[in-house]
Amino acid sequence: MTITAWRIVFAEQAKQAFDGEGARRYGGRWNPKGVPMVYTAAHASLAVLELLVHVNETAHMRSFNLIPIDFDEAMCTRLSIGDLPRNWRDQPFGRETQEMGRRWLEGGESAALAVPSVIIPSELNYLINPRHPDFKRFKIGKPETFEYDARLMKQ
Repeated sequence: MTITAWRIVFAEQAKQAFDGEGARRYGGRWNPKGVPMVYTAAHASLAVLELLVHVNETAHMRSFNLIPIDFDEAMCTRLSIGDLPRNWRDQPFGRETQEMGRRWLEGGESAALAVPSVIIPSELNYLINPRHPDFKRFKIGKPETFEYDARLMKQ
């Protein structure tokens, strides 16, 4: 079965959307600083929500690209909520989830890791290892222009 995941980035970053450099530079919930990883979501709408929690009010004035990426389910390991530490949804996030992601990357068992979304735990985010040998088998789709509806920024 083929999985389609979605990544949203500023339009000017579309060419580098799958190199893992942003996560390597800054770290994230699932990777410590210095470790490349690509964060994607199971649905375009979830990708939008995942970005929305990290942007400021002026973000809707910028142009974004939504980019699909397809890969075979056999290249994906899945973690359920029961596999995660009790504090996996904490903000700020803890080192436990970063270490889980680092161990997965270093173990090389799969090119993608499905994890529950912090925003909607019944939905999935896909973490992608851009340095895994199977990454070359992933099919990156054409970027689609996305502009935030200003109503999403109302408080």
